[in-house]
Amino acid sequence: MKKRYEIEKDVESKKYSKQEVRQTNLPKKKSVSAKGKVLIYKPNMSVSDVAIRLGISNAEIIKRLMGLGVMTSINQTIDRDTIELVAMDLGFSIENEVITDITRYDEMTFDDKEEDLIHRPAIVTVMGHVDHGKTTLLDAIRHTRVAAVEAGGITQHIGAYQVEIKGQKITFIDTPGHAAFTEMRARGAQVTDIVIIVVAADDGVMPQTIEAIDHAKSAGVPIIIAVNKIDRPQANPEHVKTELSHLGIVPEDWGGKVPFVEISALKNMGIEDLLEVVILVSEIEDLKANPNRLATGTVIEARLDKGRGVVTTVIVKNGTLKIGDNLVCGNTYGKVRTMSDGTKKRIQVALPSQPIEITGLMDVPSAGDKFVCLEDERQTRQIAEERTSRQREGDLAKQKKASLKTLFKEAEEQEKELVLVIKGDTQGTIEALKNSLEKIDIEGLHVNVIRSSVGAITESDVTLADASNAIILGFNVRPIAMVRDLAKSQGVEIRLYNVIYKAIEDIEAALSGMLAPEFEEVVSGQAVVREVYKISKIGTVAGSYVTDGTIIRNSGIRVLREGIVIFEGKMSSLKRFKDDVKEVRQGYECGISVENFNDIKVGDILEAFRDKEVEK
Repeated sequence: MKKRYEIEKDVESKKYSKQEVRQTNLPKKKSVSAKGKVLIYKPNMSVSDVAIRLGISNAEIIKRLMGLGVMTSINQTIDRDTIELVAMDLGFSIENEVITDITRYDEMTFDDKEEDLIHRPAIVTVMGHVDHGKTTLLDAIRHTRVAAVEAGGITQHIGAYQVEIKGQKITFIDTPGHAAFTEMRARGAQVTDIVIIVVAADDGVMPQTIEAIDHAKSAGVPIIIAVNKIDRPQANPEHVKTELSHLGIVPEDWGGKVPFVEISALKNMGIEDLLEVVILVSEIEDLKANPNRLATGTVIEARLDKGRGVVTTVIVKNGTLKIGDNLVCGNTYGKVRTMSDGTKKRIQVALPSQPIEITGLMDVPSAGDKFVCLEDERQTRQIAEERTSRQREGDLAKQKKASLKTLFKEAEEQEKELVLVIKGDTQGTIEALKNSLEKIDIEGLHVNVIRSSVGAITESDVTLADASNAIILGFNVRPIAMVRDLAKSQGVEIRLYNVIYKAIEDIEAALSGMLAPEFEEVVSGQAVVREVYKISKIGTVAGSYVTDGTIIRNSGIRVLREGIVIFEGKMSSLKRFKDDVKEVRQGYECGISVENFNDIKVGDILEAFRDKEVEK
């Protein structure tokens, strides 16, 4: 007969075994796979988390960590290398956690059969310089191809609409221009299939025209040039072709690949020809989708309406969207209650490339958010809540942007190029720098310059670099504080040079994986010159107002005039009234004199900087 304590021991053992079986049936706590002992590593794991997954006590893991020279508590986090050493000692292998999120399109693959794919309409964005006729063209297309069947025309319209020509449809995104186009690309929304760039025949290529071309090229989509205002007496389409050919946009009748269509949006001339060219390009691109599946697509715009709640304009990219479908969109979710097209007509079904206005989402999504429909309503809520929670905790922080220091480590095998945006003080300098950089080819890695232009670094440059994962290279130009803050918040690196050879050396070193600077420049503050005083035996003193940061005595100083560096040297004195001071903060006035430089004018920007030592 068993003794009492032996019976109790058996009972406790059975209880533990049942509990252990129940725990191993829970996928979240499972740490051993069928292949063997595997520890799934998650970022920021604490000591106690590792102990649970290794099946040992907290005391045991702390003892093992002490043996490795790591002094810690059970609630502190430990790095992956340390976890791997402990795991290997216990016979475990270690694998990184694979986070899957059905709303992340870069992790989703749809295996559509070739026989299920049908031709879908092209999605077109119109861009160009201000006053060149973008809005007039969109209005002309909308009223002639959409409103012709509506009595009295259209008084309201959504952010996108479809037109029909010869039985084929085209979808137009009615956006403010290339800024909105690139903002959506920066959010990962590659919506546009074709870009129409409007250029006025009497005005020619302008700065925003060049920006629009840069953005379209960066997106890698076909370009159609609409030469507008040909009805004007001073119109010169051939001059427009010549200017664009210098930018690499060569017309088809000159042996190039870019279609040019002469139109007059105001007089409704050439609109049919332009739409036919769009149809032709879309057929060449062979755009296809599978309508026999749950819908996926992108948000164009969204707003909160007092009467209808959250109203969202979306474009269906694949599948078919129906009334009652459950969808998750960014960090929100809902069920489609109503759908209407560009004429405000209620519809029940939306096919691929069709723009529609829907209601039913719980919160207002952002432009560029992707949506996906699911069969299970509960799953859409769980995904949206999980994304919101992860974003709050910082797990959905913006992915790290390209950096010269980390280029070689983090570049993927297929991404064998360093993308640059170059801004400089003169066109000649820019061309010399661009040509030198584009000749660099180290072990298959090369430089791709997506924009090179004269002038200060602007918000548009940062937006383009953000969307294209590029680095901004400034030569003898400086960003203002607002642009610098935007670049910092977007994770875009700006590197500034005043010697061409130094810039080339850094890029070559980055492509070789050998870049290791010992110092980096830190801008401490900027001040604007409000008055200039000429003082004998001292020189010029700039009466300045500190607009950003702090001006520190003995700092390096740059004099900027209209965003271009005209002098770089040392600060000789910093005063408040008649007293020498160590620093002057934002919002205060001061007197600044620059060593060996007296040509300071009212409106100049004085930028204080210093070199900070960084770890190799």
